[in-house]
Amino acid sequence: MKRSTLVASLAVGAAVLAMGSFYLGRSTHDGASPSAFAMATAVPSSGERKVLYWHDPMVPGPRFDKPGKSPFMDMQLVPVYADETGDTGVKVSPTVQQNLGIRTAAATRAEVSPSFDAIGTVQFDERLNVAVQTRVAGYVEQLAVRAPMELVRKGQPLATIFAPEWLGPQNELLALKRAGVAPDIVAAARDRMRAMSIPESLIRQTEARATAQARFTLSAPVSGVVAELGVREGVAISPGTTLFRIAGLEKVWAVAEVPEAQAVRLARGQKVTASLQADPSRSFTGELKELLPQVNASTRTLQARFEVDNKDGQLTPGMLLRLHVAAPGSSRLVVPAEAVIRTGTRAVIIVRKDAGSFEPREVKLGADLGDQLEVLDGLREGEEVVVSGQFLIDSEARLKSVLGAMAAANAGAATASPAAYRAEGKVESVESDSITISHGPVPELKWPAMTMGFGKADAAAFADVKPGDAVRFEFRKGGPMDWELVSVQRTGGAK
Repeated sequence: MKRSTLVASLAVGAAVLAMGSFYLGRSTHDGASPSAFAMATAVPSSGERKVLYWHDPMVPGPRFDKPGKSPFMDMQLVPVYADETGDTGVKVSPTVQQNLGIRTAAATRAEVSPSFDAIGTVQFDERLNVAVQTRVAGYVEQLAVRAPMELVRKGQPLATIFAPEWLGPQNELLALKRAGVAPDIVAAARDRMRAMSIPESLIRQTEARATAQARFTLSAPVSGVVAELGVREGVAISPGTTLFRIAGLEKVWAVAEVPEAQAVRLARGQKVTASLQADPSRSFTGELKELLPQVNASTRTLQARFEVDNKDGQLTPGMLLRLHVAAPGSSRLVVPAEAVIRTGTRAVIIVRKDAGSFEPREVKLGADLGDQLEVLDGLREGEEVVVSGQFLIDSEARLKSVLGAMAAANAGAATASPAAYRAEGKVESVESDSITISHGPVPELKWPAMTMGFGKADAAAFADVKPGDAVRFEFRKGGPMDWELVSVQRTGGAK
């Protein structure tokens, strides 16, 4: 009889357990028993992540020990996992990364040479200009070059000058030679003629022909172009008159307006490659000679003077040259330009961490290299940065940091003012470290009626409180659950 009774009891117990499990699963799926769902979720199976608590991301202060709808917003509570408590980054699942098209690139070191292009205007190299003058009064009998900008070669006749003042010294030299005077007296006469700026060729011609020469020919001292023609045929001239100004063309200047921001990277001696604006296939070489110390106030530019080789004479003043200026190369840490988020006051890069999360990081930028930007500080070589979709991650990180700051501010306020708040409610469950209470509104905190967990300062505190008790309690900010019970008084028995 006893054995039959034992078997019957075991059968009934198994049936009750099965029915309880059925209704437990049903209530969990139907949302009728949040406590059962909380218990099932809070106890992770092997390999699952451990949930510490649930909270409303928009009001991160209060913590709840079970899921459900937020009492503050029209949204579900969000779980906070144990492996997220020390993570300051933003986690994005691989599926979401693929859907958002998030791409990354590694920060690398590259041998770069900061360069820029400028447009320069060809001008005469004024250091090659030569002035052709005569040191005697006379007349221009004939001009061989009659118009400005004519090309001349070295030694080419320019004009014939009639100089009657030179006849006297020449006749004196001829008379001394005919008289057979001492050679030193004849040499002194020649020196006197040289002091009067009589050309050496004219002195030799006078001695060879034994006749004084009143006419002499001015020749071009250098090859170039007649940049200035100061006389006409038949005019009288005086000593010191500039008859011609010849500009050399072996080298020319290319004068370019360089922005003030780029001019600081220029240095004398930098090499430049120039090409004709009208014909890029024709290139020339040169170097920076001068950076003129004057800034155009309206355009904020400086004039840079580049010396360009023109041995073939292909460049003439007024032509436009495209100048490519390159600085010496150096190894620099660079990232794609599209990876940088500029906010006006700072530059931010989203960095992919080893754990698969993303972290916004403020960096200090250097030179703009076109498709790449130099990073001076805030990033290491080899770190991966987000080049697509970084704005969404940055927004999420900003939201997370703002909410964290709000929670910290609330915690600071509670520390500065550890005031206790009062409420009434019903005990839902009692744990070793907390008591879950369904309470009414708390006007001081602008809380509506809700169910939430409160921490206990000691595991043995409030030992007489049981689930179902109607209680009047005091609590304050603090403890591991953010809110901690100060006192609990029963106002009714267990139900």
